[in-house]
Amino acid sequence: MLKVLITGGSGFIGTNLIESLISDNVQILNVDKVKPVIDSHVSYWRRTDILDHKNLEEIITQFNPEVIVHLAAVTDLDGKTLSYYRTNFEGTKNVIDIAAKLPALRKVIYTSSMYVCRPGLIPSDYDTYKPHTLYGESKVKGELLVKAIKDATYNWIIIRPTSIWGPWFKIPYIDFFDVVYKGRYVNFGKTCTKTYGYIGNTVFQLRKLISAEGVHKRTFYLGDRPAIPISDWANEISLEMGKGKIKSVPFALIKCAAIAGDILGGLKIKFPMTSFRLANMKTNNVLPLDDIYQVVDELPFTRLEGVRNTLKWLKSHRGYNIKMKDMSDLRGDNVPSVNGFSGETETTVRAVVQ
Repeated sequence: MLKVLITGGSGFIGTNLIESLISDNVQILNVDKVKPVIDSHVSYWRRTDILDHKNLEEIITQFNPEVIVHLAAVTDLDGKTLSYYRTNFEGTKNVIDIAAKLPALRKVIYTSSMYVCRPGLIPSDYDTYKPHTLYGESKVKGELLVKAIKDATYNWIIIRPTSIWGPWFKIPYIDFFDVVYKGRYVNFGKTCTKTYGYIGNTVFQLRKLISAEGVHKRTFYLGDRPAIPISDWANEISLEMGKGKIKSVPFALIKCAAIAGDILGGLKIKFPMTSFRLANMKTNNVLPLDDIYQVVDELPFTRLEGVRNTLKWLKSHRGYNIKMKDMSDLRGDNVPSVNGFSGETETTVRAVVQ
């Protein structure tokens, strides 16, 4: 039985990954300082902080995994100093040090971020770094630690998730769905085109990388093709909610709203628009996916199917008052299977809809 350890498995990607693994012949351990959001995942969970090297080593050594998926991270943009993001590099260093001592370990997937480069900058190679936030800087430090590993007895991969969304997500994209749901999203004519990724496809890509051969020391962006203008996606979501097409307003009005959001943010009042978010909405960020598509040539979910799955989850978990359309053509359990690690287990990625 394949043994997979997941750090940060109570988070967004980890929750979906565990949900897809538990029906297979896989032994799972989630190490996280936060309790899982799904009650049935608690039996796979051990509470610890990856900054606690001693406790982390005891737990991981006892489990003796064959695969580690390192997802644990501080991902918000609230930090004012780099030390706020210690988890992203000191925690990664702890995982690296412990991994070197594990006799059964065969592969580690280290999670980084697309924000190792600022939005709009498409790096010419995976060693080019231009972060625009302290969060991005912390992820660069984490990547450099991984790339400095010497004489590893296991294979390692770095993944950079793009703009991932879907069931169990949090900010910023749950806020995006909320804004569309409340009828507050508008098209102002200057929105960007970005690479997004539905979580069901992200988990599928991740699991393919777990089983893939010949990927040692490689870096992969995870996301869906094609990229899409955010206004087109908002319109698609609004139509699926039964709210009709989104409205258009002058850009000047949105700019004023962003300034107001900055002021309210300074007063600790949450507002859906800020200058930072507006800049992101105006900046194209189409990331290179050729490498991951050489490993995963076809994804199990279309974007529309992802939207419908997400709306179903939002209806049951967030109280969205929407009338779902006919879901008879929506793929759920019957999606393409993924070969298990080194061919040992055949696994099936399922739609994560509660």
